[in-house]
Amino acid sequence: MKRRRKRALLVAPLVAAVFATTAGVTSGTEQTPVTGPAPGAAAWRADRSLGRTLPDPATANPERVADFFAGLNGRERRALVRRHPMTVGNLDGAPLRDRYQANRLALKAERRAELGRVRDAGLTLEDHREARRKAERYAELLARGRQILAFDPRGRGQVAEVYGDLAHATRTAVVVPGSDIDLATFDGDGKNRYGKPAGMATALRDRMAARAPRTRTAVIAWVGYTTPVGLGPDAATGRLAKAGAPRLARFLHGLSQTGAPAPAVLCHSYGSVVCGRAAARLGRSDAADLIVFGSPGMRAGSVAGLHTRVPVWAARADEDWIGRVPNVELFGLGHGADPTAAGFGARVVTAAQADGHSGYLKPGTDSLDNFAAVALRAYGSVQCAPASQECADAR
Repeated sequence: MKRRRKRALLVAPLVAAVFATTAGVTSGTEQTPVTGPAPGAAAWRADRSLGRTLPDPATANPERVADFFAGLNGRERRALVRRHPMTVGNLDGAPLRDRYQANRLALKAERRAELGRVRDAGLTLEDHREARRKAERYAELLARGRQILAFDPRGRGQVAEVYGDLAHATRTAVVVPGSDIDLATFDGDGKNRYGKPAGMATALRDRMAARAPRTRTAVIAWVGYTTPVGLGPDAATGRLAKAGAPRLARFLHGLSQTGAPAPAVLCHSYGSVVCGRAAARLGRSDAADLIVFGSPGMRAGSVAGLHTRVPVWAARADEDWIGRVPNVELFGLGHGADPTAAGFGARVVTAAQADGHSGYLKPGTDSLDNFAAVALRAYGSVQCAPASQECADAR
């Protein structure tokens, strides 16, 4: 024990330096996490148009929300969507169709507001550029066929998008990204596409469909927490993960209340820290599996330390720079044990073909194939890492 503590004292100061200098990424700026319900909650709470109290977005659990909407007729639901699009669009437990429609209305309203700022002579040129950029981004999210399950313009912006028919899917997955992801960087393009949530989700669903063409599948890209910017102090501590974990747990529990099957939850990089903090809150109806990849740690010494009922899978590419980050946690710095280490207890799968830190879901990689197999619950076809007895036993 003393030897371990001594080693941690020696290694911990290296964590910040490695995070700040690896791969030439610039150091980050401290972020203020977005918490609480989306804008418009006060107006929702004050609404008495239905002759009853509406469930408080800040305190009502997804079961309460689901029960409330189940007691409404179509006219009443449509009226709430029109009057309170931002609230309904982010209300975990509300019907999927209502959330999609509400978020379209919220995006249109925010786009109109930003276009108004573009024409506002009292604002600076920089204000105009920022407003134009946001208006264009909102227009992209309003493109035909996009299914926006959550949208919150606060801070750097948050969003969740569904790929596939979630209402009828029998196998689902949720992608939880890491640092530098927000409303502006959600999609990505070119060679960077498969390191962004939209590209990861699309690639995963395509691979699931190819493996099981008769299975109805859907994948959600979830950016529902404030991610670190760069590789500065926020990336090396659990502060943002602590704020994001209850939001993830609530989102997943809300999905279960809509009748969606328990998803495989794929947690990339800092997203695995969020998943580690959320793990104890998740039941088997909330998540079928947790898959962490490119992980700096889950702020636990082992799977047992996560206190979760959900099976944990892990992968790390040999060329992933995250492998050079010391796996310590001391005085709040670092995220603890490597989930792919033999003593951690995760089911470790191969990722020999993954492209660095951000290419685990790149088409043609063994990691993507493994993640699709887990999401489909086709555990027998997973390629286990040679030393992972836990993975072999799971097959």
